[in-house]
Amino acid sequence: MAAKIISGKEVAASIREELKERVAALKKKGITPGLGVILVGEDPASVSYVTAKAKGAEEVGIFEETVHLPAESSEEEILKTVDRLNRDPRFHGVLVQLPLPKWVNTEKVINYISPEKDVDGFHPINLGKLLRGEPCPLPCTPYGVQQMLVRSGYSPEGKHVVICGRSNIVGKPLAALLMQKKPGANATVTICHTGTPDLKKFTLQAEILVAAMGAPKAITADMVPEGCVVIDVGVNRVPDPNSPKGFKLVGDCDFEAIKEKAAAITPVPGGVGPMTVTMLLMNTIEAAERMAL
Repeated sequence: MAAKIISGKEVAASIREELKERVAALKKKGITPGLGVILVGEDPASVSYVTAKAKGAEEVGIFEETVHLPAESSEEEILKTVDRLNRDPRFHGVLVQLPLPKWVNTEKVINYISPEKDVDGFHPINLGKLLRGEPCPLPCTPYGVQQMLVRSGYSPEGKHVVICGRSNIVGKPLAALLMQKKPGANATVTICHTGTPDLKKFTLQAEILVAAMGAPKAITADMVPEGCVVIDVGVNRVPDPNSPKGFKLVGDCDFEAIKEKAAAITPVPGGVGPMTVTMLLMNTIEAAERMAL
């Protein structure tokens, strides 16, 4: 029996309906959640992401403003812009679209964002709070993965989750999130990576398998146990002569083969991607709610 397809678009759409109600409640108190975005240069992928974020903000009723800086902007100019948004009470959330120009210290810029306004959840203070299980803005992609699992009826509670990938954006924070002694977490978590000998030995133990490796078809059907739930976080461009763009987007899993074995699987595109932007909106609204207390 073919796997159930977990649609990130559908889960994200239902969350956005809830977010509209929360924004309406805040507006009754005279508070409009605000999101400030800093975009440096004209990188097509970055422009596309920022456009999606602005569109999402408008949809749920968040005030959004993008500060577009020239590609040649200095680190000092970017830091000054972050500082201005940190101080501006209209903005409850501030994010800097990555990647930044190579002469800019990305960590320094992220660390400059006020932790209360860090809606990407990348600030070291917030990552420390996540590890301790304290309330904080959660990194958007891991938060989105957790929400997808819970809302699709595949809660990680009591399950063995195997995460392939140890990045600071997905693998590490997702492990920290799912191991918490909290509803929607409480999982036994194994992290695999490029230094793991015999990756298949571990993936075959998974009840929930998360692929976040950044390599197409890194997870093949023989690595997935029958009835496993597979979350594919990867987004890779591969050549496709039949596409007008000359490429197509695929995940880190061999989707067609794995869907014949798995209980459920996320597609690429249309899986985790729509969730990431939606969790950013949720973080912005939660920041506004915290400031309203």
